[in-house]
Amino acid sequence: LTSYLNINELKESPGSNKFDAVVHFAAIPRILIKPDDETFRVNVLGTYNVIEASVKLGIKKIIIASSETTYGVCFANGNKNPEWLPVDEDHPTNPMDSYGLSKIINEQTAASFQLRSGFDIYALRIGNVIEPNEYYRFKSFIKNPKLRLRNIFNYIDARDLGQVVDLCLNKDGLGYDVFNVGNDNNSVDISNKEIIKRFYKNVKLKKIIDDYEALFSNKKIKKILGFKEEHNWKKYI
Repeated sequence: LTSYLNINELKESPGSNKFDAVVHFAAIPRILIKPDDETFRVNVLGTYNVIEASVKLGIKKIIIASSETTYGVCFANGNKNPEWLPVDEDHPTNPMDSYGLSKIINEQTAASFQLRSGFDIYALRIGNVIEPNEYYRFKSFIKNPKLRLRNIFNYIDARDLGQVVDLCLNKDGLGYDVFNVGNDNNSVDISNKEIIKRFYKNVKLKKIIDDYEALFSNKKIKKILGFKEEHNWKKYI
């Protein structure tokens, strides 16, 4: 965080901070890659160290990667339903796994540092990221929608995720805040009426939802950040 940005800074006094913001997405990206304790250790301590250093250096905008897994559905033992649909940022966060738990701790770490510093620290609960070369996967999602059940049928195009990060960098004054990051629609081609009939019969609806509205709600990034989806999966399949 204290490295030089360019050769001209060698002429200046040491210690001057040239960074406007820090975006911290580095982590062990899910369970089943490393042992659970290592996933928890790396993700929690890594995020603590980044936020602490940023605050001490006076960097007043910090963005961290949280996750859809905080809601406890993605890596649950067995099939676990959300408590309500659509899943918004007010939904309880109660994961069973080390990865989701690490993200909960990171969110609390961010909130704690925001209280002591007054800086803007935003946590992004990122959905299932789809890169441009991965849209072929949607053919299997269409054929077998159950493949998307653990993701609450969500996805976020990597480029649209980049847009959200840019919007966060340009949005000041929120203090600590958390945002779901997903695209406008579900990652399958059946309606919400059919999805609910097949998979969520006993899950309550928090509000009236449109036929193809994302069940992993992105309403908050639209309302507060001004997010406008650019890469809907139907453009590519």
